[in-house]
Amino acid sequence: MKFMTICFISFFFLLISSIFLFIVGINFIMNDLVYFIEWEVVMINSGSIVMTFLFDWMSLMFMGFVFFISSLVILYSDDYMYGDYNINRFIYLVLLFVLSMMFLIISPNMISILLGWDGLGLVSYCLVIYYQNNSSYNAGMLTALSNRLGDVALLMVIAWMLNFGSWNYIYYLECMKGSLEMSVISFLVVLAGMTKSAQVPFSSWLPAAMAAPTPVSALVHSSTLVTAGVYLLIRFSPSFDSWLNTLLLLISVLTMFMAGLGANFEFDLKKIIALSTLSQLGLMMSILSMGFSKLAFFHLLTHALFKALLFMCAGAIIHLMSDSQDIRFMGSLSFQMPLTSSCLMVSNFALCGMPFLAGFYSKDLILEMASMEYMNMFGYFLFYFSTGLTVCYSLRLFYYTLCGNLNLMVYHLMNEENSNMLMGMLGLLMMVILGGSMLSWLIFPTPSLIYLPMGLKLMVIFVSVLGGWMGYELSMMNLGGKLFSLIYIDYSSFLGMMWNMPYLSTYGMSYNPMVIGYNSLKSFDEGWNEYFGGQGLYFLFMNMSKVNQWWQFNNLSIFLMFFVMWIVVVMFMLFY
Repeated sequence: MKFMTICFISFFFLLISSIFLFIVGINFIMNDLVYFIEWEVVMINSGSIVMTFLFDWMSLMFMGFVFFISSLVILYSDDYMYGDYNINRFIYLVLLFVLSMMFLIISPNMISILLGWDGLGLVSYCLVIYYQNNSSYNAGMLTALSNRLGDVALLMVIAWMLNFGSWNYIYYLECMKGSLEMSVISFLVVLAGMTKSAQVPFSSWLPAAMAAPTPVSALVHSSTLVTAGVYLLIRFSPSFDSWLNTLLLLISVLTMFMAGLGANFEFDLKKIIALSTLSQLGLMMSILSMGFSKLAFFHLLTHALFKALLFMCAGAIIHLMSDSQDIRFMGSLSFQMPLTSSCLMVSNFALCGMPFLAGFYSKDLILEMASMEYMNMFGYFLFYFSTGLTVCYSLRLFYYTLCGNLNLMVYHLMNEENSNMLMGMLGLLMMVILGGSMLSWLIFPTPSLIYLPMGLKLMVIFVSVLGGWMGYELSMMNLGGKLFSLIYIDYSSFLGMMWNMPYLSTYGMSYNPMVIGYNSLKSFDEGWNEYFGGQGLYFLFMNMSKVNQWWQFNNLSIFLMFFVMWIVVVMFMLFY
């Protein structure tokens, strides 16, 4: 690595900042500290603009994780984006992205939250369209427009909070709970969180955003854009009513199920991991809706670690496979790139909840807490079935890419000489192995006693083994005439395309308005409006001027007739 490049400076600064913030966060959690800082930016006459910051263990640890992951992503980008003419612009965009996320994390004020929230939306659009082509542009527009709905909801929250006298929401969460204003605000915040975290029915933008470069995907899907909605809901969770929690639970469990099902039908490597993110976001939202906000935050942090590593490994594979993302072209990669394959499998096992990796400490606790809580059979079934689907698509990915036969693309010369990419992956690998236990000791100093019958205790293991077996069976399907998707093409396309959601949110949203616009253009703008409007008036005045001209170009008898007529009229008016 060349020293004093923008990549190295950014990496070094972010890494030092993350270590510092993490140590300070540990101090805050040990001593139960909260710092609320107000900085008066400017004062004009009697009005002042005040910037407010909230420093507690949650914001500091989250910022530490965001900085740590983004530092390794920038280090990884130095090799991944090698040869790109606009590498400096790319790094500046990533740093802007991190800055927007930082604004969101440390703000207890709705105005500055909107600053970070809108910053995330704008910079994510710039990053998704970084590779300039039609598909990137379409994906960027879908991402930006889906997130605009959440921005509008937050603007409405700001308007509603004028009833309270301050935009610092943290003052009103407990005392105003149950009031009409707080119910409306909570609902709008949940709507905003659902758009940013891509819950049903706003899910289709998340796989589309895979048009961005892989380092961006690693950052977006681990600790920044998609987790912003979950983080905001964790902050607002004390004000949620029971009906809102029930609604959020239903939507998040359906998102988990839909994303897990879709990932099993997908062949694009990045889209499989994106759908996996969607499933894990549903898991965070569902446990949050049951009232376990600390547990949701714990899973948010552990998920950030293994998902960033998963995307980095996927990027390394795509990079060395001549930019092919189709898992059917891969096979026996463990012989070609053993170190990357090892990192991929560790992160995959962490995603499945393999004991003593990062994902195990949060996922197992979440599932056992869900078994302890009151929940109907439908939600409970979807909870465990979605967990089985997670193991299913993870092992399907494992068999397709790392095992199996040598396929077409792997005969290309491959090596793992990109040192910066490997350093970024190995840095995260240590955290994936050690981070879960360390965080669980910090966040839950007192262990939870979960007393369940033997059947429910073993349910997670049983569902995982069943899901793994199904993943193995799916990966063994060959490309013969009896391929599942060719026989049942309608079912597989429905289940694999996220229940037709991309069609509804793109073609469905654009087709009808465009037809209405075309018809209104033809019937109004080019029809009645033209007939009675500009063209109609033009022809009317032209015809009238022609008549006037005809009168003027005629002989003397016409003018004499008019003279006599006016004399008669005047005489008539005088006599009467």
